[in-house]
Amino acid sequence: MSEHNDVGRLALPFLAPAVIFMTVTLAIPSVFTLIVSFTSWSGPGDELSWVGLRNYVGLWSSNAFRTSFLNTFVMLVVGGLGVFLVVFASLIGLRAMRGAAFVRSAVFVPVIISPIAIGVAFGFLLNPNGGVNQLLHALSLDGLRRAWLSPDVVFQVIIVGLIWSVSGYYLAIVATGVDQIPPYLYEEAELAGASKVQQFWMITLPLSWESLSVAIVLWIISSMKTFEIVIAFVGSQSVPPVQARTAAVQQYLATTGGADGNPQLAYASAIGIVLFLLTSVLVILVRRILRRDKVELS
Repeated sequence: MSEHNDVGRLALPFLAPAVIFMTVTLAIPSVFTLIVSFTSWSGPGDELSWVGLRNYVGLWSSNAFRTSFLNTFVMLVVGGLGVFLVVFASLIGLRAMRGAAFVRSAVFVPVIISPIAIGVAFGFLLNPNGGVNQLLHALSLDGLRRAWLSPDVVFQVIIVGLIWSVSGYYLAIVATGVDQIPPYLYEEAELAGASKVQQFWMITLPLSWESLSVAIVLWIISSMKTFEIVIAFVGSQSVPPVQARTAAVQQYLATTGGADGNPQLAYASAIGIVLFLLTSVLVILVRRILRRDKVELS
């Protein structure tokens, strides 16, 4: 027991700075945000007044928040399916491909590009006289030409842009697990007549499950707070159209005041608390669903 206490006393000076830093920068602001969410407050200089659950009730009566909340879930599910389809297809196609390391690096390149640069590039390609419509015209497919950044289709375009820009990141995470799989397992599967897809389901997926689980959890967290790429796509507009907003964008507009310039920090705090709770529940639920015994190689 005395040895354990000695170790604790020795570790305390090393832990104290981290504990103090996390308390000051994370715990205290989080508690303050929770308190503010039950008040009416527009920011420094305004008086805090207790309103109870009014902000939370107001969220569900707001068409803008309901739309942004639904968009966030669509991005989580549809974007996630797209991202991991790209990841799985890449793992199947690149495993025995010559130059696979180079291709994997190329797929990762969009991850290191600024979202603003991505938005500008897509804006150049997707404007009414941009590259996409010009290509469709050259192919005599004028019926497919669209105003791709108009409010009614811009959110679908944003999802495609998000899938393109982040798939390399999740591929890199999952590939770290795949790289640990012994090559002889694939050789034996090929001798047994297994196809590439069968090898993926029987070997790659089970033996890289841990890294895949981590990637899925990271995707949930990231997609629930999607912000930059939306602003990048619709940045030329003073306020993103409701059809393109995510919950994080709606929170940003409430914080800055949006078009009318009247900040609603208490309302924004309520959005932040809802997102935090929902993300926590989803992460815990997904972790339980994905939990399984580790596959051991004999």
